[in-house]
Amino acid sequence: MKKRFVILLMVSMAVMLVVSGCGGGSSDNVNENKKELTAWAWNVNVKALEGAAKEYEKDNPGFKLKVVEMSNTDAYQKITTGLQAGGKGLPDILLIEDDQVQGYLDNFPKGFINLSDKGFDDEKSKFPEYKVSLLSKNDKIYGFPFDAGPAGVFYRTDIFKEAGIDPKSIQTWDDYIAAGKTIKAKTGKDMIGMDYNNDDGQYRIMLNTLGTFYFDDKGDIAFTSDASEKAMSMVQKIKDAGISKNTSGWDPWVSALANGEVVTAPTGAWFSGSLIQQAPDLAGKWSVFPIPAFKEGGNHAANNGGSNFMIPSASEKSDEAYKFLKYFSTSNDIQELAMSEGGLFPSLNTVYATDTFKNAGDYFTQENIWKLFANQMDDIKPANYTGNYSIAKDEAVKAQSKVLEGENVKKALQEAKKSLANRIQQ
Repeated sequence: MKKRFVILLMVSMAVMLVVSGCGGGSSDNVNENKKELTAWAWNVNVKALEGAAKEYEKDNPGFKLKVVEMSNTDAYQKITTGLQAGGKGLPDILLIEDDQVQGYLDNFPKGFINLSDKGFDDEKSKFPEYKVSLLSKNDKIYGFPFDAGPAGVFYRTDIFKEAGIDPKSIQTWDDYIAAGKTIKAKTGKDMIGMDYNNDDGQYRIMLNTLGTFYFDDKGDIAFTSDASEKAMSMVQKIKDAGISKNTSGWDPWVSALANGEVVTAPTGAWFSGSLIQQAPDLAGKWSVFPIPAFKEGGNHAANNGGSNFMIPSASEKSDEAYKFLKYFSTSNDIQELAMSEGGLFPSLNTVYATDTFKNAGDYFTQENIWKLFANQMDDIKPANYTGNYSIAKDEAVKAQSKVLEGENVKKALQEAKKSLANRIQQ
């Protein structure tokens, strides 16, 4: 019996040594894994992250980044589910678009790493105020600004020339409409493509130039404000002028621009990449002028699109994620790479003095369209998206649809405000 006990004791000790040895190896692996991060992203953002990771690894041996590609719709569903579960299943890095940030910060105030406490406030001056504002809550910043969507009017230079239109003469939306009528009369082309029933992009751009949004600075619904009525009335005026084409969805909109049915696109700087990819045969026939103002000398700056990176509080590798994303968001070389390869316009203002911003390539007739966009960044007004952005957009689109079918602007916006208020209270 004693002999058997000794044997069992020896076996037990041997097992403990093996486990201990494995434990030591596991510890080493854990240390190594601290430099292996996972990110969720989509489209050209995937390449931007992967390219940055390769560069970062050169000075950080052992660093690895696994980028899981998925659609933004799938990503947001998984992000929301993960945050509701206390961060379970979330990666170390999340790509989140401008219009979604405030909703997540409102609904999950402890769901993301506070970057201010890690020292990122020292970098805030390198980014436009509107980006810092939308990424902040209670004066603390929770996200790394990435690409931006300063807006401009992409236009067909050859068709403008054929119609005798000088883009510099277009300073206001009324000028834009007058030019559109001339182009329609002389060439048969429509000035603009708009999705009448599914997207309110032009309305939002106009709101931003006027310094407002669906909600005011206090978070109150602003559909019935003077600025909102002015913007929606202008959308109606464009349609009634007979210079717009109803392009329902992304593909029809881009196709109408690529095949010459539509000659301008008031949208974000990121559209440059889409044009180059979708209409390569039109190289040398596109350029950009500023978004029209509502009056002479008015504001031309607006934002349309953009994204950021955030770290879930549940990440066990938040320190490493912070180091990488700080490098990613503040490195001129990385931001230039993202722009040159993916058309992602950087929020980082130190990039605007680099060689990349001295030349836009051969596709656009202007030598430097990027300067036009960069000059707007500090003039873009912050938009208060709030946590109710999605349902507010839904109501705005419904209102626009009614207006473009002939309903009174004031009435449509009043109905939208009432409906949105009811939905928020539910």
